[in-house]
Amino acid sequence: MNVIDWGAFLLPYEQAVEELKVKFKTMRSELKKLEEYAPIEFVTGRVKKISSILDKAKRLNVPMDQLETGIEDIAGIRIMCQFAEDIRRVAEYIRNRKDLQVIYEKDYITNYKDSGYRSFHMIVEYPVQTALGQKRVLAEIQIRTLAMNFWATIEHSLNYKFRESLPGDMRERLKKAAEAAFILDNEMSSIRQEILDAQKSFEDDSSLITQVLGAIHKLYFYHLVSEAIEAQRRFNELWELKDMHAMKELSDEVKGLLKQARKAEDPDEL
Repeated sequence: MNVIDWGAFLLPYEQAVEELKVKFKTMRSELKKLEEYAPIEFVTGRVKKISSILDKAKRLNVPMDQLETGIEDIAGIRIMCQFAEDIRRVAEYIRNRKDLQVIYEKDYITNYKDSGYRSFHMIVEYPVQTALGQKRVLAEIQIRTLAMNFWATIEHSLNYKFRESLPGDMRERLKKAAEAAFILDNEMSSIRQEILDAQKSFEDDSSLITQVLGAIHKLYFYHLVSEAIEAQRRFNELWELKDMHAMKELSDEVKGLLKQARKAEDPDEL
């Protein structure tokens, strides 16, 4: 076996994982601002453990001097979605990116594994800028729903415990659990719009609360102490009642007070 400096070998993969995590999290934020909904729920990443690399190299008969091309998931990114239909949308966003190249895809959703495993995989080549110049590394991007991810995480742990030789009854139970996760995804998709509407309502209410409290705090800056105390009293009352319509009216009133205060301080301000 060739002697490998594992620290140096894994460095570009570690860099690739960190950069890709940031890029996909930024994509999520951008989509959230543009469309008020992001198909990406959250992003995680990892570099494969050395023991796992060695196990996979042995299983696939990959020589030690060909690990960079023979094992495609040393760098791994996992993108979680709320709904199954979001998966292909995210995959299309990735295909259109100019900062990486998609080598090939594996659709384990349409063609799920016998175990029940479902996920969408993309093998990409990603350029990393190292101290010694650019290095292109392979990375695997897995896109799946939260339900798919829950199942896959449990299955992975059990396979590790039983060294890939799961007892027959456990395999059957896992298959049933995979089917249950699939049914759950379908049910969530059937009420997708209701879920999105509820989430947007919650976010809008949270944003309004933040705005009102921030505006009340600013009243003190303009020495409108009695107005601030009264506004806080009304806020507390409306918060208990969960009356968001009246809360919006309070927000407008406090903003009006602030506008008058700023104008009194600077008459030329529009």
